Amino acid sequence: MEKTVYGYVRVSTKDQNEDRQMIALREFRVPEECIYMDKLSGKDFNRPQYQKLLRKLRPGNTLVVKSIDRLGRNYEEILDQWRIITKEKQTDIVVLDMPLLDTRNSGKDLTGMFVADLVLQILSYVAQVERDNIRQRQAEGIAAAKAKGVKFGRQKMEVPDAFFALRKNYREGRISARKAAQKLGVAHSTFLKWNRLY
Repeated sequence: MEKTVYGYVRVSTKDQNEDRQMIALREFRVPEECIYMDKLSGKDFNRPQYQKLLRKLRPGNTLVVKSIDRLGRNYEEILDQWRIITKEKQTDIVVLDMPLLDTRNSGKDLTGMFVADLVLQILSYVAQVERDNIRQRQAEGIAAAKAKGVKFGRQKMEVPDAFFALRKNYREGRISARKAAQKLGVAHSTFLKWNRLY
């Protein structure tokens, strides 16, 4: 039975850098050629490298991830992927920032497997509740602010008095729209928009 150690890294192209995860996997001595990385958001599991990795996993292999949220973005997804990897693929999982989530230590010991599964369920549940709470607090904050009359989005710019004389000159061909906008200290597009509105 082969004992290959694989690593998985996921980063969102918008706001994350893979270095932290890669360093952690290298320190664990995951071979470079066995590290799979997706630079996509985790909104679904149609991620090419993750799917390729799943096809590679065999009984006796080990999958290493930096944190549990690399496996999914919510409670159900994480538990589902954990089940596929540990039960269907019979592959061990090591979560580097959560030493309790290391199925290599449990071996075939039923108590060890139960503890790992229980810890996973608790952590996944807590992570999901925290995400839901953050969303709820944001929604409540926005609703409270709107109730107080706070306006969201960009504030409407007041049309300065000087605009009307400049508009007249522009329409009579004595000044360009760009020059008129410069004199008003606004964008060229803003001047043209005001010209259409008034």
